[in-house]
Amino acid sequence: MEPKILVTGGGGQLGSVLIPALRKAYGTHSVLATDIRPLDESFGWSSTLDVLNFDMICDLIEREGINQIYHLAAILSAKGEENPTFTWKVNMDGLLNILEASKKMGIDKIFYPSTIAVFGSSTPKVDTPQDTILNPETVYGISKAAGENWCKYYHDRFGLDIRSVRYPGLISYESLPGGGTTDYAVDIFHEALKSEHFTCFLKSDTRLPMMYMPDAVRATVELMSAPKESIKSRTSYNLEAMSFTPAEIYEEIRKHVPNLTISYEPDFRELIARTWVETVDDSSARKDWGWKEAFDLPRMVEDMLYHLKQ
Repeated sequence: MEPKILVTGGGGQLGSVLIPALRKAYGTHSVLATDIRPLDESFGWSSTLDVLNFDMICDLIEREGINQIYHLAAILSAKGEENPTFTWKVNMDGLLNILEASKKMGIDKIFYPSTIAVFGSSTPKVDTPQDTILNPETVYGISKAAGENWCKYYHDRFGLDIRSVRYPGLISYESLPGGGTTDYAVDIFHEALKSEHFTCFLKSDTRLPMMYMPDAVRATVELMSAPKESIKSRTSYNLEAMSFTPAEIYEEIRKHVPNLTISYEPDFRELIARTWVETVDDSSARKDWGWKEAFDLPRMVEDMLYHLKQ
């Protein structure tokens, strides 16, 4: 059966880049972009969708003949701390509605993005194992950790083919940040080209796992294209491409923008970042479905600056 894909939260940082990639892979009229607010004409085939409205989800699946769902709709880490109970409602109830609708409507495959925010201060910080302690300390991380377990439950109990990766911080020239703790690694590029000064909300030595958006999109498509028997983890796969500190990315950008200066004014996002891990062990993803990154820090910085200058 040809894929007929529904993407929730399509207007976000990941969705706005993933949707064109899915259309390139499966056809323009095979991917329906949705969001809580109307999407502009650049998104092509689109519809409004409130993931908290179960009947609306089912009606859309039936009307458009949907057989796969990429459930991206969520409130991210930093934004989520501003309204924890609403973040829990959107992230948790939205996922459960998607899972229940998928069970009811016979959806073939579901993609659920998780995050390094599922880890906490007692998780091993270096080479964090695939199976390890999850004690998240933000409502975003709490909801995603619970979501991983719901996904495994629906796979084990009802046979739903749900696949997931724990994204590190994502860096993109095609979309703006969506309210996450790793947003500094996108903002610094814009300020480097605009004002040549960047004020960082993390400390200079705060190390976090990161990934360039082209790698994140490719990893998602490859995971969803892999044979079902290759998917061994039904919670979520660790994923990483590089790991760096604000000071390290600053020095790399300065090789191209020598006049760039930086200052550090840590805020509440530093407290969040300090509970996360520094590097993860993604050997399971590499072994099970062949994950391999294409971009390291120098190549990513060069490519980001090239595209932003265009």
